[in-house]
Amino acid sequence: MTPDPTTATLLEEAVGRLAAHGATARLEAELLLAHCLGTRRERVKSHPEEARDAAEVERYRALVVRRAAGEPLAYIVGFKDFWTLRLAVNSAVLVPRPETELLVERALALGPPAVAAVADLGTGSGAVALALASERPAWRIVATDLSERALECARHNATMLGAANVELIAGSWFTPLAGRAFDLILSNPPYVGADDPALQARELRHEPQLALSPGADALAAIAAIVRDAPEHLHRGGWLLLEHGAAQAAAVARVLVARGFTHVRSHRDLAGHERMTEACWGSPSRG
Repeated sequence: MTPDPTTATLLEEAVGRLAAHGATARLEAELLLAHCLGTRRERVKSHPEEARDAAEVERYRALVVRRAAGEPLAYIVGFKDFWTLRLAVNSAVLVPRPETELLVERALALGPPAVAAVADLGTGSGAVALALASERPAWRIVATDLSERALECARHNATMLGAANVELIAGSWFTPLAGRAFDLILSNPPYVGADDPALQARELRHEPQLALSPGADALAAIAAIVRDAPEHLHRGGWLLLEHGAAQAAAVARVLVARGFTHVRSHRDLAGHERMTEACWGSPSRG
């Protein structure tokens, strides 16, 4: 009778199947096994000799197959860590990226330390809005998204985190915000052109295309937000936009043409100009 495979054996098998993921293959194999077993990764690593029964082996191999096919790890395990938060995610929302934390950092630097009115456009899982809410409980934050399924995910996260200062509203960009003005407006909008080969990457094919690409014109969503933002910004308020690594100059031109001042970009940890901020009028901070 063949003995049940051990944790170590299963991990080595998974690392081989995930070899295309390079340096993260072992980490992902361990995270998937921990998820499968309902335990912590530390437990998986510290008990390599433990035997795994047939049901565990079958469940684990099925998860590894999904990951090897390109499904994002966050969708498989059902969560992604962002800022200081653990957020539930699913295929209705983009997986929060570390570079998007730049929006949070700059909003905290530019916004008033006490009360502020803040809008997060295209909130997805609620990552940016909820990170700000956790850092600034006195801020009143409204977050919009066109996708009802995305808002369901954001509402779940807001409930789990007890974020009472976040209001979630369905609608495209500023459409549901008529008559409202803010000190800060943030967005991580779709900015990948429909013909960009990057959209054919295995992982991106699993994420919501509406949140990745605005169509043929990669800057269409950004241009629409910039066009309408002044109607919703207090004088001296800031607009913060995430964009593609090669789009900073183009985004700056759009902002300057609309009448924004103090336009400047910021680099992510990889050194890419990943987000641009601009002021409507003379800034009170920043």
